[in-house]
Amino acid sequence: MSSKKLKRGFTTGAAAAAATKAALLYLLNNGHAAYVQADIKQKSVRKVEIRCLNNERIFIDILSVKKISDNCAEAIVIKDAGDDPDVTHKAEIGARVLLLSSRDINNHDCLNNGKILTTDENNDNHLLTGSTTHKVIIRGGYGVGIVTKPGLEVQPGNPAINPGPEKMIREVVETALYSNSIPYPIDIATRAVLENPELNSSTFDNQLFDKQPDANVSEAEDINKLVVDVEIFVPKGKMLAEKTLNARLGIIGGISILGTTGIVKPMSHDAYIATIISSISVAQATGTDTLVFTTGRRSERFAVSLLPNLPEEAFIQTGDFFKASLESAVSSTNAPASKDAEHDSTTDLVKIQTVIIVVFFGKAVKMAMGFPHTHAAKSELTMKNLAQWAHDVTKNKILAEHIACSNTARHAFTYIYPEFPELIVPVGKKIVESAHKFSDNRLNIRAIILDFEGNKIFDSNNNYSATANHIIASHKDK
Repeated sequence: MSSKKLKRGFTTGAAAAAATKAALLYLLNNGHAAYVQADIKQKSVRKVEIRCLNNERIFIDILSVKKISDNCAEAIVIKDAGDDPDVTHKAEIGARVLLLSSRDINNHDCLNNGKILTTDENNDNHLLTGSTTHKVIIRGGYGVGIVTKPGLEVQPGNPAINPGPEKMIREVVETALYSNSIPYPIDIATRAVLENPELNSSTFDNQLFDKQPDANVSEAEDINKLVVDVEIFVPKGKMLAEKTLNARLGIIGGISILGTTGIVKPMSHDAYIATIISSISVAQATGTDTLVFTTGRRSERFAVSLLPNLPEEAFIQTGDFFKASLESAVSSTNAPASKDAEHDSTTDLVKIQTVIIVVFFGKAVKMAMGFPHTHAAKSELTMKNLAQWAHDVTKNKILAEHIACSNTARHAFTYIYPEFPELIVPVGKKIVESAHKFSDNRLNIRAIILDFEGNKIFDSNNNYSATANHIIASHKDK
């Protein structure tokens, strides 16, 4: 097994945010590109710094940036997935930024409070965000898909730009607008840290976004009165989308702009499983005999709140590796005792007795079906099986038909819960059965299913349906 440290990458959402920032700063600085030269040794390499949603700061190379008109510029970033390449690896992700005056935007019917969808004469979709001081319009341009079916994080009719990337784009616009008030054209957070190394960047960010507009700034110079129109585009987006599940999910015309944090962590099978094995060993070393398996950062966060008495080391992100993670837990239990070289003694590792699986409903269904690897490519088969279970359990043909026609598990869940909590029970029980099978019945298995907001809706310890406010103990598996 290779011990090479895998390179991390960044998401399409991070790429879009970086392109947005580069184009906007280029525009605000009258076409000067010096502001993005963050690498002193390679002045020809242009970069911008963005803050990811996990508070990590990264620099992203800018492939090109150009001024289209006095109030419009565009930049392009090459998306780098690191050592976890997908269909968007090395794809060009661009942002075209247009600055509009308050007078211009008053003639637009998209100016409202909050965040709305509007359509202009060219049928381009808009996502409007902002405050009372300025507005940010985020639009999906060429190569960015349009959501046409329910069940996704983005509502039908909107550009397929997920909430995470939307937030990152809005934040880089805020940063660029405020940094424009500084004579030296460089990211405001970067300059502050360079001038005062002791300044905590996260504290500075809080000060930055709490800053109020200067009341003495003239109307002509008041950038807070501007509306920033951001159009995200992917030159080869339509072609790339053909290699994804977007059409099946109802995303038409291009790819999705995705990312929950902005960072892509390598998902190499060998490397990821090696990480799981190492994590299990660390947990054993703390003396715990109980592990909590989650599929990612978000489900782990909810699991920690549900199981506060377990040590931090007990929580392990297993990704899509349902079977492999359980086999690793069994193997660690059967591992030979380790030798303590310093004291010349043999130490028995704590045997793993119990694995608690905490998952969202979508992954739960795949686990219930016995998939060893819960990849999204199984979604069509998942809906068919879930529809059959719904009919078997509830005898409700309409429910079964709705589920069979659902776009995603999230969509199907809207029909199931809380109206039919009895359908959650067999899903949870089947997870336990699949886990026992993969672990050769050598582990105690507990399954906890979460809804998409992180609320517990099933616990195999008592077959509890939280929203239904009662315990479903009499259900018989079909």
